[in-house]
Amino acid sequence: MLHFSTMGEASEHPPVLLAHGLFGSGKNLGGVARRLAQDRLVVSVDMRNHGDSFHSDDHGYLSLADDLAEVIAAQRAPMDVVGHSMGGKTAMVAALRRPELVRRLVVLDIAPIAYPHDQLGLIDAMESLDLNGLKLRSEADRRLSARIKTPAFERFCCNRWTSRPNPHIGR
Repeated sequence: MLHFSTMGEASEHPPVLLAHGLFGSGKNLGGVARRLAQDRLVVSVDMRNHGDSFHSDDHGYLSLADDLAEVIAAQRAPMDVVGHSMGGKTAMVAALRRPELVRRLVVLDIAPIAYPHDQLGLIDAMESLDLNGLKLRSEADRRLSARIKTPAFERFCCNRWTSRPNPHIGR
């Protein structure tokens, strides 16, 4: 079963399961979890191959969705499910495969379509990153920016550590 953490308590409001994106972990949606946990139980998962969950060669959406269904079934109640990016696609598949487990579905930052790009270049760059001597995330970002030369990566990552303003922050 996936590693997960809970926050809040069972109440008259339905429990919520949070599923993170490809480069994340259960902690990524912590702000959302804290807000929702004010009046309900919130379950944040580490998807397979992420965080403290198990690792597997199978990273397909059917298997990911079955993992979510297993966590929801263990809670013994249908849940509202919030999924971000990869977690959103996974949540959509889970809702289609096991509709009795998903009360409501919220999908963030992804659509149920095939995208014409992949993340293999980013994955290769991260796998080849020399982690020796790293103490700060900003240094890891600097090292990655030397390997990844795309405008999207620059906006997401590297502008945080330079004097150049990031046009996407604060809007």
